[in-house]
This record gives sequence, C-alpha cells and structure tokens, in this order.
Amino acid sequence: MEQGTAIHRRSRSAAPARDFRMRQPGRPVGDLAMHAMAVEFPLVHGHPNRLPFEGVLTLVDVASDKAPSGARGHRVLLTRAAAQAALPSLLGMAVDYKAGWDGHDARQKCGIITSAELDGRRLTVAGFVFSRDFPEIEQRLGLEGAMGMSYELADAHVADMGAQIWTLTRATFTGAAILLRDKAAYRDTSFRLGRAQTSGAPCSTRSHRVDHGITAPASNRSA
Repeated sequence: MEQGTAIHRRSRSAAPARDFRMRQPGRPVGDLAMHAMAVEFPLVHGHPNRLPFEGVLTLVDVASDKAPSGARGHRVLLTRAAAQAALPSLLGMAVDYKAGWDGHDARQKCGIITSAELDGRRLTVAGFVFSRDFPEIEQRLGLEGAMGMSYELADAHVADMGAQIWTLTRATFTGAAILLRDKAAYRDTSFRLGRAQTSGAPCSTRSHRVDHGITAPASNRSA
C-alpha cells in the first residue's frame, strides 16, 4: 500500500472484467486460472520515451512478508477474488518511484501500466516507463533482480479490522511503485525492463481468461 492509504470497511466494487474461457486439453478445470487484460497502443518503432517493462506486482491469497505503509502495522492478504475484480482498475494507472527507491511517491509518475494478468498466485503487470523524461530509470533498472514493485490502493475493504493479518476483500488499484525488492511488502515481487505487448492496431481493450486446471489456495496483498 502506498503511504497514507486508508483501509476501511466501506468500499465500492470494481467493475468485473469480461473474459473468454479456454481450457487446456486433458486437464480438468480447477485452481490455477489466468485472467488477463490489456490496453493495446499503436506500435511506434524506436519511440524515444516508451521503454517496455514487466513485473510481478504482488501475490494473491498470500500474506505479505511485512506490513505495508498505511496498514497500521498489519500484514495484509489480498484475496484472489478481490484482485480479479480490481484487475480493470490497473489499466492506465501510473508507475512511480521515490528517490532512494525505498517507497512510494505518487507525484513522481514515470510510466504507465498497459496490461495486467492473474496467473496462479502472481499478479503481473507490463507497460512502459518514460525513459526520455526519466533517464535514471534505465540506468538504475539495469540491476537485474534487485528491483520489485508495490501496489497503491483506494477504497479497500478489510474483512476483520481486529485480525492480525488484514484480509482485503475489495479494493481499487490506483497505481504502483518501483522500488528495491527488499523494501516491498512482498519479497517475491519483481521489476525488469522487457517486452510489453504492443499492437499496430488503434487503441483498444481486450481481456481473456485461461483455466489451467489446478485449484490454488489463497493468500497475499502488496504495498
């Protein structure tokens, strides 16, 4: 969670994603489902200010390794159902970073999320950083494996405020931060420069669901 984000009982629900369903031959429908959404931008070869990235934003149905900012010292767990319902809210949200790479700075927006995917317990994202505007991003992020991510939320609903671990059953994503992995609430997040999905078609939104046939347990929420 970002610094100062309020978590409370009241929340408005996120719009559900439309999805198409496909099944791998010979595998029963079960736990490990993949849900994905993306905004497709026109392909611009050699764009000087559009550097692709991809990363693991958080885990679902898994408790965080430490308390995120704004959680009053509680570790948190983002349910898979809450993450799936909030997936559309990630698209078009900014990624930011803080000097020192140790937290959030929502006013230091350095990129945009164009796709989000739930694959088992991992919530992965991809998009672009504004490399011409923020040359320090490319310089810093050449350190493979050192960087992670942390989500930013609003309108989060906690099932039981008195519980040791706060279970988030509803939320709206408002952005994400790039930071040192060991500063993130989840140790198993990641961030790296890589290939984001692009298209030569006009801007559009697409979504799909793929069921891989395992039924995954629950846990996790990031900050």
